[in-house]
Amino acid sequence: MSNRTEDTVNGRVDRSPGNDMKGDVWISFKRWLVKNLRNPYVVFTSLVQPVIFLVLFAEVFGVVAGDTLTQSFQGEVNYITFLTPAILIMSALASAATSGIGLVTDMEEGMFEKILVSPMNRTAMFLGKMLSEVVRIVIQTLIILLLGYMLLTVRTSGSVDQYMQTGLVGVIGVVLVTVIFGGVFMAYSNIVALVSRDEEATIMFANLLTFPLLFVSSAFLPLDVLPGWIRAVAVLNPITYGIDGVRALMLGRDVMTVLTVTGYGGLWNTLVPAVGILVGFNIVLGTIARRLLRRAARAEVQ
Repeated sequence: MSNRTEDTVNGRVDRSPGNDMKGDVWISFKRWLVKNLRNPYVVFTSLVQPVIFLVLFAEVFGVVAGDTLTQSFQGEVNYITFLTPAILIMSALASAATSGIGLVTDMEEGMFEKILVSPMNRTAMFLGKMLSEVVRIVIQTLIILLLGYMLLTVRTSGSVDQYMQTGLVGVIGVVLVTVIFGGVFMAYSNIVALVSRDEEATIMFANLLTFPLLFVSSAFLPLDVLPGWIRAVAVLNPITYGIDGVRALMLGRDVMTVLTVTGYGGLWNTLVPAVGILVGFNIVLGTIARRLLRRAARAEVQ
């Protein structure tokens, strides 16, 4: 625990001994990681559900997307390679958008108040929780990348170079983009949790976002073949930038369709603006979530 507790008896101020910031983050991280691993629903939705979606979407949309991909990519991209970034971002979104549920559960069970009266650093409490969810997103991402390659190999005998044209550096980049993207919706989910303080409302808002936002993005089909109003909404949709960033790394080319950027060259024309916009969302929503957490902490302690 950090040195933040003060004993004001007889006007004397004594600070209790405890952990530093890193120690508090580590304690919070371990607590949430163990809690997630012991929850079979979390394990299922994190690891099994993305596999099911990848196989089903590849079979269903792959049948009708061939001509569209030929029109947009001159037949150089298989639909499994095109779809995998969407499944990666969808899985990160599903994990991140339910981040606030654990916080609400803590509030309802009284655990939130117990932590607040302890000397644990408030920011460390939040960071530890976020890091445990980052671990889940990283594991999901690596599993889906591997499964996508296996599916491509079975169906088309495609090589790893065709699947991930930027190699190992691209794999690391894909993981980083999914983590940055996940941060946006972790912050959003915790904002909803801190405002509503209700588990059902947090789940409802998570589900409300997941599928509608996916379909108004470049997830399943190239944006240039979709209606104009979808392309207009996609400009404001962070999912578009997450998917385009991952897709640019996998295909090794500029795939950005909602913005025109030419100053960086090749895939960087997509990657730089996509990451920049996602970082901006993280800063704005993360700042709001942190302020709400501090306000909730003051209210509970009083």
